[in-house]
Amino acid sequence: MRLMGLDIGKVRIGVALSDITHTIAQSYGYIKRKCLNDDLTALKTIIDEKEVGLIVAGLPLNMDGTSGKQANVVIDFIKIIEEKTGISVKTYDERLTSKLAESVLIESDISRKKRKGKIDSLAAVLILQGYLDSTGND
Repeated sequence: MRLMGLDIGKVRIGVALSDITHTIAQSYGYIKRKCLNDDLTALKTIIDEKEVGLIVAGLPLNMDGTSGKQANVVIDFIKIIEEKTGISVKTYDERLTSKLAESVLIESDISRKKRKGKIDSLAAVLILQGYLDSTGND
C-alpha cells in the first residue's frame, strides 16, 4: 500500500506517492482540473493503479493557523474524495509549501513556464514527505 499526497489548487492538483515502505515521497505530476467528476476519476485511476491506502492532503491554513476560505474549499473537496473513493484523507499543514517549491525550482534554474505544473507536484511531495517524517514512517 502506498500513500498519496495532494496539493489541491483551483487549477491543478499536485500528486505525490510514497514508496511501499512509506519512507520517501516522489512526484507523480499533477491533474489539470476540469470538473469535479473528471478530477475524481483521475484521482481514482491513480489510487487503483498505485494501490493507495491513505491520502494526505495539504490544508492551506492562514499564517496565524486559522482556516480561511481556501482551507474550507479543500476540506469540502476532501469529504467528497473520501465519499467517492472510500479512502481516508488526512490533512497536513501546507503553509509555505508552494513558496518553498517555487524557490527550489528557481534555484534549479527551471524556467518560469516550466515551473507552473512542477510547483504543484513538488508541493505535493513536500506535503507527503512532511507527513511521512512526522509519523515516523508507520
